[in-house]
Amino acid sequence: MVYLAGSANNALNRRMLSLLEDALGSSTVIRAFSRGQTSQDTTTPVIALGAEAFTRVRQEDKRVPILALLVDETFIDGYADRSGGSISGILYNPPLLRQAIAGGVILPQATRVAMLARPDTVEIYEPVTEQLPDYGMEGKIFVVTSDDKLIPTLIRALSYGDFILAAPDSSIYNPRTIKHILLTAYRRNRIVIGPSQAYVKAGSLASTYTPLTRIAELAADYIEDYRASGQFPAPAYPENFSIDLNLQVARSLNIPLPDRQDIITSVMEQLAGPEEAADE
Repeated sequence: MVYLAGSANNALNRRMLSLLEDALGSSTVIRAFSRGQTSQDTTTPVIALGAEAFTRVRQEDKRVPILALLVDETFIDGYADRSGGSISGILYNPPLLRQAIAGGVILPQATRVAMLARPDTVEIYEPVTEQLPDYGMEGKIFVVTSDDKLIPTLIRALSYGDFILAAPDSSIYNPRTIKHILLTAYRRNRIVIGPSQAYVKAGSLASTYTPLTRIAELAADYIEDYRASGQFPAPAYPENFSIDLNLQVARSLNIPLPDRQDIITSVMEQLAGPEEAADE
């Protein structure tokens, strides 16, 4: 048996319940997590959908084993490191390196990647800037010090980069700013990669994402590992992913898009062998 602590999105809860039932099989009963139940059971694993659900379970009893789904690496890693294997997560937001490589596959001539950050979110991008040279690219972070400096800083970033790599940083990318960012980029014939599948619908050119089916399948593997060893594996991204493309934006900017599966295959190959990618 496992418990499922749902999110505020009932449609998502129903979808994930169905996928988890398929992935875990008929031998595993999934029950809804309810307030106060940890006073009676602190050993059965709880699958938490999102950060809020995780926090709700965690606040009840810190001894409860929790597998968090649909969470960010920055949120769950600290808990997992301190838990001795009783806390882990299936990561959701696309890794920035994977996003950057996808941008390079879509624009084969691209060598420079520009990134926008606030002073307190620069660290989000630091690892990927160190990794990019292994894939034949270089990156630079442009710091937005105040709201009125967003567009001027973006214009400097666009002058540097062949495309903008966007992280899920709501201080930069949010419903209030995204239209201005995208219009400014496209007027200068530059594309935005990321920050998520939802922003592709808004006008970003592309974003990789992990289908919920893959998340449920990996979650089932983690539950089996916990049953066998008493510990969850470390937080990780599912290996398989998909990509969403905005075909209208590509046509407007005269960018010939490779086939979706060809992009995915190329990204996976480069992630598996960065030395070869840098030599190409």
